Amino acid sequence: MSDQFDYDLVIIGAGVGGHGTALHAVNCGLKTAIVEAKDIGGTCVNRGCIPSKALLAASGRVRELQNHHHLSSLGIQVDGVVFQREAIADHATNLVNKIQGDLTKTLKRLKVDVIRGWGKIIDNQKISVLADDEEKFITARDIVLCPGSIPFTPRGIEIDHKTVFTSDEAVKLESLPQWIAIIGSGYIGLEFSDIYTALGCEVTMIEALDDLMPGFDPEISKIAERILIKPRDIEIYSGVFASKVIPGSPVTIELTDAKTKEVIDFLEVDACLVATGRIPATKYLGLENIGIETQQGFIPVNDRLEVLLDGKVVPHLWAVGDVTGKMMLAHAASGQGMIAVENICGRDRTVNYRSIPAATFTHPEISYVGLTEPAARKLGEREGFKIASVKTHFKGNSKALAEGETDGIAKVVYHQGTGEVLGVHIIGPHASDLIQEAANAIAQHQSVQNLAFNIHPHPTLSEVLDEAFKRADVAI
Repeated sequence: MSDQFDYDLVIIGAGVGGHGTALHAVNCGLKTAIVEAKDIGGTCVNRGCIPSKALLAASGRVRELQNHHHLSSLGIQVDGVVFQREAIADHATNLVNKIQGDLTKTLKRLKVDVIRGWGKIIDNQKISVLADDEEKFITARDIVLCPGSIPFTPRGIEIDHKTVFTSDEAVKLESLPQWIAIIGSGYIGLEFSDIYTALGCEVTMIEALDDLMPGFDPEISKIAERILIKPRDIEIYSGVFASKVIPGSPVTIELTDAKTKEVIDFLEVDACLVATGRIPATKYLGLENIGIETQQGFIPVNDRLEVLLDGKVVPHLWAVGDVTGKMMLAHAASGQGMIAVENICGRDRTVNYRSIPAATFTHPEISYVGLTEPAARKLGEREGFKIASVKTHFKGNSKALAEGETDGIAKVVYHQGTGEVLGVHIIGPHASDLIQEAANAIAQHQSVQNLAFNIHPHPTLSEVLDEAFKRADVAI
């Protein structure tokens, strides 16, 4: 480290992205500090991935034990299921505390300086940290920005954090409203509809677009609607947006047709979860002090994670995670952090975003990696090649049959000429665990011809992918 700077690397934001960046920086021999104003672990650990998965695990058990038809098919009878909302909420809180503590201990053990306060760029390679009305300044050879994101609230929606709230409050499970509206049918809305219906709530889902689950492969969306929505106590409004939401008892919601902009209905519900996506937390970073302009709130970066100003690299300034707008996923942020550190150390690396998987932890789960079939077709039209797809069903899988969980498919989208895998989409049991094989295949530009010769253990759920690769190989 040059004596000119306090640190080799200062990271603003101690979420999963910042934590992953710090760990790799220390492994690379960099003297590192991380600045955090709130909780170690950021949104993922404290208000997102971790507590929501704890709630999904508990509510999923309730749903399973209440499914008398499924249990009886296995020769099991359960007289009744009793749960305590408070205990389920405590399970999520306890998990958050444990993981937050583990992350903090790891940073301490690796001798990363954790500086508490609000970090702000003052000048190139200089940061101010404000805590308890005291300001101090630190310098770093390189700075990585990873402040994360916050829930987006559309115009006309009033949040009171009690009857109208975002996922930040929903993960606390402070109540189980008899009737709750969920605005948005993305992965957050889907997961919480799974939780609430399993615990006995009625749900109304409101989606501004004509089709539910925008961003998912259309075929997967249709199956998910059949499995995850229609059999459950969920009412759907699509092509409609909540133009006005007023907290209270009851919560009142004005519904407007997305095309005509005419008010078409009013709802009165017990609570409303606003799950309309997230926006980058760039407001107080001090970007204006060095002339950085965001693009729709996101920090412009290249594939090396260097921050750009008018298309040119800003020396020694990097950004990772949600603020880049690339893939707003915790594991993507951590991976980007490692890539940024590699480039800081002079080892040229870039991010292959197509190979980063994503999952929705409903029951059953949904996962995907790479391109949807429509996106792959557009790519083929631009580059002059044809694509094809195959799918296999869990109902033909021995392990799924043994467990009595046969809903769902695995779908492989591939280049019809070379056989290269372009995208894989799974809905079914343990989809989140199965997708990594496909992610590795895409990262390595593998063809279905080669993948068809991989040997999978039998009987396992992974054979749904094995069968799909073999079908694709035969079709070429």
